[in-house]
Amino acid sequence: MRLLLIRHGQTPSNVLGLLDTAHPGPGLTTLGSTQAAAVPGSLHGHSAEAIFASTLIRTQLTAGPLAAERDLPVHVLPGLHEIEAGALEGLSDRDSVRAYMKTVFAWVQGDLGAVMPGAADGHAFFDRFDADIAQIAATTETAVVFSHGASIRVWTAMRAVNIAPMFTAQHDLDNTGIAELTGSPDAGWTLQSWAGQPVGGGALADAAASDPMGDAIDSV
Repeated sequence: MRLLLIRHGQTPSNVLGLLDTAHPGPGLTTLGSTQAAAVPGSLHGHSAEAIFASTLIRTQLTAGPLAAERDLPVHVLPGLHEIEAGALEGLSDRDSVRAYMKTVFAWVQGDLGAVMPGAADGHAFFDRFDADIAQIAATTETAVVFSHGASIRVWTAMRAVNIAPMFTAQHDLDNTGIAELTGSPDAGWTLQSWAGQPVGGGALADAAASDPMGDAIDSV
């Protein structure tokens, strides 16, 4: 199957560099809404048999314009949400952000037992995210999935067979950036493309935002 993982549009917390993972989460900024509105045009020529989003409101808002254009429902699944920050929730200082990112990318390097302070370990994350991807793969051949920066980066790094484990740690994933994969849960996944800028192009990027979920790990 073909799987398009799209990060949600910009939120106020992205602008401020906050670790914001709690439910239901913030909505979109004005720029974030503009980014979401650019998604349908950017996907012209690409089929989309089904659209999925996480339980956090920002992914559902980002999915809205594409769903309206394609006349498709947005299916909300329970395991696609962001990696919980636990005791680091709401913080933006450098040490807290690095602790968060170092934990999630420790999972990519094989240490699934590493625990986010006050939250879950890597086993719990992959169990929930894999379960939803398996459900999606069982029901459609082409899916657009609106999810979150850290979740997309960590899952892709662990499941794509054709990239080095730390590839997604070293490459940005801006708001509405897309990871395109082909394959299946049984056969494995191949990363076909990785976009570090919004689907609407560089004009919709916010270079001034302090965005730890999308930045390369060396920059946080």
